[in-house]
Amino acid sequence: MRRPTSAVLYTLLSEAAAGRVTIDWLFARLGDRSFGIMLLLLGICGLLPGVSAVAGVLLVVLAFQMIMGRSGPSLPRRVSSRGVSTRQLAILVDRLVPVLRWLERLIRPRWATPFVATRRVVGAVVLLLGASLLVPLPLSNIPPALTIVLLAFAYLEEDGVLLCIALAVAVGLLAGAAAFAWEVMSVAGWLPSLR
Repeated sequence: MRRPTSAVLYTLLSEAAAGRVTIDWLFARLGDRSFGIMLLLLGICGLLPGVSAVAGVLLVVLAFQMIMGRSGPSLPRRVSSRGVSTRQLAILVDRLVPVLRWLERLIRPRWATPFVATRRVVGAVVLLLGASLLVPLPLSNIPPALTIVLLAFAYLEEDGVLLCIALAVAVGLLAGAAAFAWEVMSVAGWLPSLR
C-alpha cells in the first residue's frame, strides 16, 4: 500500500538534521515522489505574478528530465549541494501537510498506470504548460499553474482518475492556447484565419 505524501513529508522532517539539509538529501529521501513534490511547489510558485516565468523555466527543465526517464530531478551541483534550513523546511511541511491530508481524503491510488510511462506523459504535458507560463499576458499564468498543481497531486498519489481529469483539462487548455496564438498570428497577417 502506497503511503500518503503527508506521512512521507513528516517522516522526512523527523529524519532531517538539526541545522540544515541539502537539496540532494531531500531528493534522495523523497525517492519517486521527488518529481511530484517539485511539480507541486513550482506549480504553486507559477500562480504568483512575477515569479511565474522563473517557475516556468524550472518546470520546463524538470519536465524534460521526466520525459528522459530519470528517476529523480537533477540540478546543477552548485544548486543541489546548497543547504536548506531545517526550520524553514519544518514551516513549509507544517503548512503543506494539513492541505495534503484534506486532499488525501479525496485523492487516493486508483486506476494504477505504469509509473515510468506516466512520468513521461506527465513530463510532456508539463513541458508545454511550463512553457505557457512564459507568456507575458496578465493572469495567463493561473490556468496552466493550477493544471500543473492538479497533475502534481494526481502523480504524487498515483490517482489515475484524477490524472485523466488533469490531462483532459491540460489538453483543453493547450488547444485553447494554440487556437488563440493562431488567431493572433492570423490578425498579424502571418497565418490564414481559422474562420
